[in-house]
Amino acid sequence: MTTSEDLFARARSLMPGGVNSPVRAFGSVGGTPRFLVSAKGAYVHDADGRDYVDLVCSWGPALLGHAVPEVLDAVHAAVDRGLSFGASTPDEAALAELVIGRVGAVERLRMVSTGTEATMTAIRLARGFTGRDLVVKFAGCYHGHVDGLLAAAGSGVATLALPGSAGVTAATAAETLVLPYNDLAAVQAAFAEHGPRIAAVITEAAPANMGVVTPAAGFNAGLRRITAEHGALLILDEVLTGFRTGPAGYWGLTGQHEGWAPDLFTFGKVIGGGMPVAALGGRAEVMDWLAPLGPVYQAGTLSGNPVAMAAGVATLTLATDAVYAHIDDRSLELSRAVSAALDAQGVDHTVQRAGNLFSVAFGTSQRGVRDYADAQAQEAFRYGPFFHSMLESGVYLPPSVFEAWFLSAAHDDTAMGRILDALPAAAKAAAAALPGA
Repeated sequence: MTTSEDLFARARSLMPGGVNSPVRAFGSVGGTPRFLVSAKGAYVHDADGRDYVDLVCSWGPALLGHAVPEVLDAVHAAVDRGLSFGASTPDEAALAELVIGRVGAVERLRMVSTGTEATMTAIRLARGFTGRDLVVKFAGCYHGHVDGLLAAAGSGVATLALPGSAGVTAATAAETLVLPYNDLAAVQAAFAEHGPRIAAVITEAAPANMGVVTPAAGFNAGLRRITAEHGALLILDEVLTGFRTGPAGYWGLTGQHEGWAPDLFTFGKVIGGGMPVAALGGRAEVMDWLAPLGPVYQAGTLSGNPVAMAAGVATLTLATDAVYAHIDDRSLELSRAVSAALDAQGVDHTVQRAGNLFSVAFGTSQRGVRDYADAQAQEAFRYGPFFHSMLESGVYLPPSVFEAWFLSAAHDDTAMGRILDALPAAAKAAAAALPGA
């Protein structure tokens, strides 16, 4: 047995499925998960002594690369001062100032620890502010494992082919309206029937949990218009895209220039630089309904943890325009190379893009992927062989076709060369793949 196989066997005897987050179990690609023990720059290293060029980047947070010295120095200094105080600290305001300075539509910010906690709080806040119960979400959009938002949720739920989750009550599910993504007519129809009861529409700024799906032109702006007309709030989930697709996230690439803004944002991943940090923010009129100013309660012992805040401040400070330009260029280079390799083997596919995020969908060239139904209908069986070929060549891809690929500022020519060299064999493996094999 390899060390990773031994560790996985041990983990399965101690934890459900041997993991603490389902997609890590390699369920949709097969094989044994790699147990990672260290990371540096563009590379991760496993317990068997192998290194891989990393295209997961901790599912987004490693914008600058792994183990960036300046970030580590900030974290080490914070650790030396103490791990947790359960009280306010200076870096909470420092990180809030950085976020508000980047995202002009945010006037107030509340720090939490996870993206799920951020979206859960945003939903509660929207209901409290509007006095309404219903929430609209889109099939394939993932907003964390909040009970009411797990219906047709994409991400790990799509990977495991589950319709939702056991343990979510019928009453809770009935408070969520699930609509097809990129379909404004469906949104208008939902508001025509249920408008006075709808508290909010929540959407990923650009979906990246059913693979990457680009919002249709005018879709997000249309959501803003419809919600405003009916007195509902618009929640833009940028847990994944925030501060990764650009200095102000995907809204900064699109909505800011189109002249609209949501009522609330949720952030995570990059905002903490690899530490457990998330946040919700938005206009003061809504945010001030949170306790202690307002009647909507939210609290967290580790919210604003000083070590996590230090990592976030250092990461956003170092995330310059040059960093984003580098990642944008590398993303375009890699996505074109992936497409060329697959074309050379006659593998039908599309590359789905949203800013510098992209993913590959197989068997989709006729219409691309516009919604969850398209994502589910693809030839997902081709991804497992593609993934394992890349892994054997020393490239660590997301272990699910329903996830985005991530690059970092540390992906230099050497790292890119290794990825490009691995693509021809992986494309051959995808071409040879058979359904059910």
